[in-house]
Formats: sequence, C-alpha cells, structure tokens
Amino acid sequence: MAEPGNGPLSGVRVVELAGIGPGPFAAMLLADLGADVVRVDRPGGAGLGIDPAYDITNRNKRSVLVDLKSPDGVAQVLELVERADVLVEGYRPGVAERLGVGPEECLARNPRLVYGRMTGWGQQGPLSDTAGHDIGYIAITGALGMIGPPDGPPAIPANLLGDYAGGSLYLVIGVLAALQHARADDGKGQVVDAAIVDGTAHLTAMIHGMLAAGGWQDRRGANLLDGGTPFYGTYETADGGYMAVGALEKRFYGEFIRLLGIEGAAPARDDLAAWGELRSAIAARFKTRTREEWTAVFEESDACVAPVLSLREAPRHPHLAARGTFVEHGGMTQPAPAPRFSHTPVGVRRPPARPGADTEEIARDWQAPGLLAPSPAAPAPSAGPSRTAQKDTAG
Repeated sequence: MAEPGNGPLSGVRVVELAGIGPGPFAAMLLADLGADVVRVDRPGGAGLGIDPAYDITNRNKRSVLVDLKSPDGVAQVLELVERADVLVEGYRPGVAERLGVGPEECLARNPRLVYGRMTGWGQQGPLSDTAGHDIGYIAITGALGMIGPPDGPPAIPANLLGDYAGGSLYLVIGVLAALQHARADDGKGQVVDAAIVDGTAHLTAMIHGMLAAGGWQDRRGANLLDGGTPFYGTYETADGGYMAVGALEKRFYGEFIRLLGIEGAAPARDDLAAWGELRSAIAARFKTRTREEWTAVFEESDACVAPVLSLREAPRHPHLAARGTFVEHGGMTQPAPAPRFSHTPVGVRRPPARPGADTEEIARDWQAPGLLAPSPAAPAPSAGPSRTAQKDTAG
C-alpha cells in the first residue's frame, strides 16, 4: 500500500499510461512529490528494453498490467480514471482516442480529471503525426544551435534539454496548474497539451530578449553564456580533467585570476581584442596542475570555479554528499527527489515498479475490483537497451 503523508501531493491519484522518456519522468516527479501513481504497463513492455528493476523513473510508483487493445483492458483503465485526479499519456496524437482512452472518454467518466498529454511536436501542427526524438525537437527551436564551439558542430546535451527540461517539467507544471483549477468550487478538468518544442522554446525566453536588445549574437560561442567569453567556459587540467569557470562578475573575476596566479600578467578583461590572449593565458595556467589540485585551490572561494565531474563521481562531491543530493535505495545510487519541503518532506519510498506486480494492492486501495480480472503475463526483463521508436509513439 502507498505510504500516506509523503510529500505535498499525498492523496493525489495519478494514472500513467506507460511509455518511455519524458512521460515516465514526469510521472516519477509527481510520485516523488507524494502522489499515488499507478503505471498502466502493457504486454511486451513500453519499448525501452531495460530491466524494470533498474528503471529509476518508475520509482515510487505501482504497476498494473493491462492490454489496452482489448475491451476488458479499456474498461479497467476507465475504472481507474473514475477514481483518479490526473492521467498522463505520451502517445502520438490520436492513438489514445483510437484505443478508447482519449480525453473525451476519460472526461466523460470523470469531469474533474486533468488529462496530461506529453509529445514532442504537440497535438497539432504539420509535424504532429511524425516520429521524432529529443535532438530534433531542440534543433528546430534554436536551442541546439546555441550549444557548442564556434568552429565546430552543435554539442548534444544528452536528452536533458528537450525531453526532461522542455518536456517533463512543463507537463508537471501544466498538470499542477490544471489540478488547482479543477479543485476549485466551480472547477473542471481539462487537457494539458505539453509539447517538447513549446517548452524548449519557452526556455529560450531570456536569450530572445537579449537578441532583440542587441546583447546576444545569433551564433555559437560568441556570447556571455555560451563560452564566448574566456571567463565563462571549461579548461583542461594537467591530468586530462576539466575545470568549469563562471567568473562573470568583476569581483568574482578578480578572485579567479588571483587564485589562478595570473593577476597582473593577464590582459584586461574588458579589452575584447585581447580575449584570445586572455583565453590562452588561462588555458596554459590550468594545464600546470591536476583537476584535484585546482579544486583545492578554488575550494570555498568566490571565484565561481568547479571541477567537471562524471556521473559516478558526482555523488561523492562533499557538498552534494552533505546535502544528500544523491541517495542509495534498493542497491542503486540515484538522485534524491527535488525540490525539498519544510513541512511535507519527500523521499524514495518504493523501488522501481515491476510491471503488474501491484494489481491486488491497487484494486484494494482504489476500490477498483475490475483490475482483478485475468491479466496478460508480465514481460521478462531484458538484459540491456534496445532500439526504440520515439517517445510519443504507442498503440
């Protein structure tokens, strides 16, 4: 049974129609915040091919196994919908409708339901019915074109910028806003259309303002925050590591060059014509010591310098360790739920949900006896990842 009193969303019921990528991450965030998330898994799995025991995006959830291509499966999902506050799906436009669990059917059963839709291109537009992935979504918004060196191709920021920042987080914001409206005295449920292209474009709002004001050049590696300045970027150390420098303000920059050991010898930072010389001086100095040695030099200073750590190194950083930014649960190191709350704390309560493992528990807790009808067999865990279709493909 889901533990009560865990997080500010305790008592909120969420149905997640299984998918991959930003939809599951959004549902994980709701679950981390205390919502009772029931993931509706399908026979054969959602397509990612990862062993469910290691899929951290399914932590704090419970699972039922339902064949949505059968009438009984549709009836089971609608039974859950009647008792839910939120539904999250990440299918291509029209798929949920063809399956019989689209907004019209669900809102007819539950007029206060918040129906969250997560796609790459959105529900309308010339590309809405085509396949896609994070890299394409961030490409057409201009975001990908901003990242990388001026003399090289755009750098790919994993799938963090599109799927999770421009996608999952905007879906969660939309769901919570719609939930607030639905719970008002005269409130109604509604559909939240969260498109990765919309969210990613929205993230560039400040840059568009700077561009209009003449404070940003529409090319890579030529601006204040994209590595165009020698005091905002990364530098290699003697051992092949890297240090990240963000000494934008003059007083922080003064501390930076003092601790770096080039005070008095470096060209003036305001002399743009000398930025190439300044960059070379900084780079040469960083190459004289290891990453660990430079970390000790800049530790607890206001120089705004930090070591560039790997995923395995990050949990051991003293600051992150002191804050508990990463936690151990079920034998896995993983990011702790965020943000933090003073009165309704959050935490990792349950390991990743196994497909269909919680059916009896959910049927009891949600008073949904229809779930106890014979269900399809759960898929066998896969040993590794496989090639998949894009995030908003299903059915």
